[in-house]
Amino acid sequence: MAIWDDILTEQDRIVYERAGWGKPAGYGKRPALLIVDVIYNFVGDVPAPILESIKTWRYSCGEAGWQGVYALQKLIPKARSKNIPLFYTTWERRADKADNGMWNNKNWRIDDPIDVIGHKGNEIVAEVAPEPHDFTFVKKKPSAFFGTSLVSYLIDMKIDTVILTGTTTSGCIRSTALDAFSYNYFVVVPEECAWDRGEVSHKINLFDINQKYGDVRPLADVMDYIDSLPDDLFEGILPWVGESEPAR
Repeated sequence: MAIWDDILTEQDRIVYERAGWGKPAGYGKRPALLIVDVIYNFVGDVPAPILESIKTWRYSCGEAGWQGVYALQKLIPKARSKNIPLFYTTWERRADKADNGMWNNKNWRIDDPIDVIGHKGNEIVAEVAPEPHDFTFVKKKPSAFFGTSLVSYLIDMKIDTVILTGTTTSGCIRSTALDAFSYNYFVVVPEECAWDRGEVSHKINLFDINQKYGDVRPLADVMDYIDSLPDDLFEGILPWVGESEPAR
C-alpha cells in the first residue's frame, strides 16, 4: 500500500487513473543526490516527538525528521561509494529581514532569530553533514534551483537524474521536484528520505510528485539502482574519480 492510499477518495483514484497519471518514469544513467535543508531548524537538535521539539525549534518536524536523517545515513554512504556528486542546501536570513521577501508576510513569528545568519538552526545536521568535496548552497526560496547555480553544475556534470531528499515535502521538496521536472531531469524521491511537519501534507505531496513529476520509490529500490551503476561513472568529470580518494 502506498503511503497516500489512506487519504485518497475513490473518486480521486478513478480520476487520476483515467487521466493516465502515475506512469513510472524510471531512472536515468547519471544521478546526483540532492539533500535539501536537513538542518537543525527542521528536525531539532535531538530526536523528540514533534510537540516537544517545536517548543525549542518551532519549524521542527520532530521524530519524522530524525527517521529521515537515519535513512539518509544509509543512502549517503551508498552514493559516496559510487562517487555520485552530493548537493546540499540550507537557508538563512539577515537579522533585518531585508532578504526574506514574502516570507515576512506569511509567518506570525518572523522576528524569532532561529533562522538568522550564524544561528545553529541553519546548520546541516552533523550526522549527515557534507564533506569537503560536496557542494553546498544557501537558498532563499523553497526550490533548490531558484537563485542558485545548481542547474549549471548538473549540466556540467552531465546529470540526468535527481535523487531528491530532505524537507519539507510540501514546500522545498515539492518545489524542487517541479523545477527538476521542468528542466527535464528524472526525479526520484526515496520515500523514507523525505519528511514534513504535517502528516497529510507529506502524504498528498508525495502522491502529487509520484503522479506527475517523478517517482516516489522505496529507499531499497534507490539503493539497488545506485549499486547497478559503474564505479567509473564520473571519471573525467569529477576531479577525484579515478585518481585518488577525495578529502574526507
